[in-house]
Amino acid sequence: MFTLENWEFLISYTHLKALGIAVGVFLLFLLFRKLFTKYVFRIIMRLINKTKVNFLSNVFQSFQKPVEWLFIIVGFYVALRLYPYFNHQQDWFVSLVKVALIVLMTWGLLNLSSSSSNIFYKINQRTNIKIDDILIPLLSRTLQAIIVAISATIILQEFNYSIEGFIAGLGLGGLAISLAAKDALANILGGIVIISEKPFTLGDWILTPSVEGTVEDISFRSTKIRTFEDALVIVPNNTLANENITNWSKMGKRRINFSIRLVYDTPKEKIKSVLEKINTLLREHDEVHPETIMVYFEQYQEDGMEIFLYFFTKTTVWAEHLAVREDINFKILDILEEEGIEIAVPTRRLMVESEEEKSQGRDRATE
Repeated sequence: MFTLENWEFLISYTHLKALGIAVGVFLLFLLFRKLFTKYVFRIIMRLINKTKVNFLSNVFQSFQKPVEWLFIIVGFYVALRLYPYFNHQQDWFVSLVKVALIVLMTWGLLNLSSSSSNIFYKINQRTNIKIDDILIPLLSRTLQAIIVAISATIILQEFNYSIEGFIAGLGLGGLAISLAAKDALANILGGIVIISEKPFTLGDWILTPSVEGTVEDISFRSTKIRTFEDALVIVPNNTLANENITNWSKMGKRRINFSIRLVYDTPKEKIKSVLEKINTLLREHDEVHPETIMVYFEQYQEDGMEIFLYFFTKTTVWAEHLAVREDINFKILDILEEEGIEIAVPTRRLMVESEEEKSQGRDRATE
């Protein structure tokens, strides 16, 4: 015969048994999550890589973390459904599970539409829709903002929040927001000017009155520029749009100009021979641009006769440009050595009078 104590024991035992089953199911889903991360994901990625469909690879990588968390949410939901002492049909619980699933879907879509994802680059390669590199970060952020806005709207509706009232509230506060965000709006307009005029793109080396470096990123508000000291400078788009911008990456060639001074006792024939040989050197050099090459005996200086050189390298890359310049300098030294010509060195001659010369000068002055 069951007593009150027996019934209490039975109830507590049943309660603990149900709780243990629920916890066991949840731990089982955690195990599935670990197996998915360690084995299933790698197998699926190998199969996708064999198909050479890069879009599927991007999708799967973007949704990897959300799917891992999906195991936790589904395990939590199934565990509570198997627990008889919890009413899983409550509205707040159902809404909470739906919101969690919406957040995971939003997370995956944000990863897929991020600028680090190469989905936009693949669109460029496989379609006639050509997207400039400068637009990719802005398109990415715009798409992400749309995804977040849609997800937020769905979540608010799930909790029976009035979207119309929210929009109306935005309308009433629009004037205050516009006044407070005047600088932000100016930066957005500056970004539009940069995109439309395209004075530079990602990876370009630019020089402005405020900064010099390589363009790394362009957003709605600002542009990130990496200086040659490896510092990251963030310039507001409004400032950048109103400055003079020199885009060194758009150079078709890079200038070299310098002068060589020869000593005054150099014969005229040797000067002519040096001019001809340097001219030939530059015109036959593979890395010198053939359009503008000037080698002339320009002028007389105090310490020598000056030869002027003016030409361009084909490469605009700084390190390659310096390598070409060095090679030409060595070959000019070879030419001067062949002709036996010395480079003039700035010198000064000091005249020192002895005491005897000074006294003779005074005697002649008195006479």
